[in-house]
Amino acid sequence: MMTTRVRTGISELDRMLGGGFMEGDMVLVAGSAGTGKTILGLQHLVNGVTQFGENGIYVTFEELPEQIYRDAANLGWDLRKMEREDKLRVVCTSPDLLLETRDGEHLLDEPMKQIHGRRIVIDSLSQVAIRFEEMEKVRREAHRLLMYFKAKRLSSMCTWETPQILGDSFSLTDVGLSFLVDCIVLLKLVEIQSSMHKLLVVLKMRGSDHDKKLREFEITSQGIELMTPIANYEGLLSGYGRRSVTDEAARKLAEAFGAKPLAKR
Repeated sequence: MMTTRVRTGISELDRMLGGGFMEGDMVLVAGSAGTGKTILGLQHLVNGVTQFGENGIYVTFEELPEQIYRDAANLGWDLRKMEREDKLRVVCTSPDLLLETRDGEHLLDEPMKQIHGRRIVIDSLSQVAIRFEEMEKVRREAHRLLMYFKAKRLSSMCTWETPQILGDSFSLTDVGLSFLVDCIVLLKLVEIQSSMHKLLVVLKMRGSDHDKKLREFEITSQGIELMTPIANYEGLLSGYGRRSVTDEAARKLAEAFGAKPLAKR
């Protein structure tokens, strides 16, 4: 039986995912500030509209519409045009309003009817979590959102902001969300040879195999662009990458015998 995939339009990422995310899944994109979570979410929606004919909704709690339109325009994405064509909706609201249901009606019901959306991005789920003191309530509300998305046949993506830029900072088990989400994509800032690099890794993908290699990526004028897998380094997820012992030993051995040193990254 062929499984329907939801492609991001980022070719290398889709290859890592075995063709794309699984249809109807909830994807969590985690990373610290400045790693590109919002850009990945918007790119996923824009490519859905422009490449695959799948309309989408972008929900934000942190930014004003003008800033979103401006930042998207800098990447060549005309969100206003997509809204006029009823292919996209940008919803700026609060976590309270998103979670609220009145007379059986949900905030997203009307935008969904207007554009017949297939994809949704929530930026960010961590803002929903801040609203609650008890982690059990966070899990309950996240589950309720997930069930709403699945009932509407939406493929969802939520961002999650980790508190630290470097170091071991990411653990969904701390808030008990790992069992709720179907796929986890981690964006990570690391230091390699005294310069900062952005890495992407797919940590989990329920019901499908996936590429487990770390890949460096750049944010270009067209959005996120992935590169070849990182090799010959260890400790990258700690935030401080170092050349592997075996690679360094091989380099020194080659130099000792007068061979040309191995190229450094």
